[in-house]
Amino acid sequence: MPISFRRKPGPPTTRSIVVDGRPLRNDVRPGTGQQPPLLLVNGIGASLELLQPFVDALDPALEVIRFDVPGVGGSPLPSWPYRFTGLCRLLAHLLTALGHDQADVLGISWGGGVAQHFAMFQRQHCRRLVLVSTAPGMLMMPAGPAVLAKMATPRRYLDPAYLGEFAADLYGGTARSDPERISELMHGQNRVGPRRGYLYQLAAGAGWTSLPFLPLIRQPTLILSGDDDPLIPLVNARVMHSLIRRSQLHVYHDGHLGLVTEAAELAPVVSRFLAAGLPAAGARDGRSRAADNGQPG
Repeated sequence: MPISFRRKPGPPTTRSIVVDGRPLRNDVRPGTGQQPPLLLVNGIGASLELLQPFVDALDPALEVIRFDVPGVGGSPLPSWPYRFTGLCRLLAHLLTALGHDQADVLGISWGGGVAQHFAMFQRQHCRRLVLVSTAPGMLMMPAGPAVLAKMATPRRYLDPAYLGEFAADLYGGTARSDPERISELMHGQNRVGPRRGYLYQLAAGAGWTSLPFLPLIRQPTLILSGDDDPLIPLVNARVMHSLIRRSQLHVYHDGHLGLVTEAAELAPVVSRFLAAGLPAAGARDGRSRAADNGQPG
């Protein structure tokens, strides 16, 4: 069981701690200690600040742990590229350093791949799993070639004019009607790391797929996906939902960045899922109905 104790929620603290000899910038929003903390794994090129609107909308009793991946934001660039296995081991040791044996894990986009890997190969440290705007890796229904080409570099984080021009093509949803808001989120609440850090993230997921082990994931899992996501088409969420036995699918009306742009809608969905009791065994019939009406089962 996780180390847990009751306390009053307090202000977040952002600091850098050394884990396995590597400085790792992290932020902990304290909770009451009545349930395991929520560990957030961000998308490619994004620092921990980008998810601030979502964190603000979560149940204040929930402890939330964020971090910058090595080479991103305020975490120094590692000497060598890494793979998901090494990163997941680092995250397990981060939890230990913060006083926890176990956490609920939420991964968005690239971070969703890390979260899937963590749930499988650091199983004892992951109680529940939340997958947002993500896919099963290499063996997925991909975005169009033009979208993938724009994701090959971090230019959208560096050039507001470039992001304004292509936000709708990349992210869909709110980015189509309000690209200025997307630009403000991406540039006003994100610390850009070195270009090589972005390339290391790309390399970490190269050739990786979760398809063979998705049926072996045992944690209760909530899958969130937008109905207008050019980068990770909705069909990927449906595939993962069909393969993860104890999963629920929630489809929301927005694009790839819905966790941030629709935080007021989606944070309560996540909070309820994490606070709920474990689902009864054999409750698979409810999963199809949940997928059809866009609500967690």
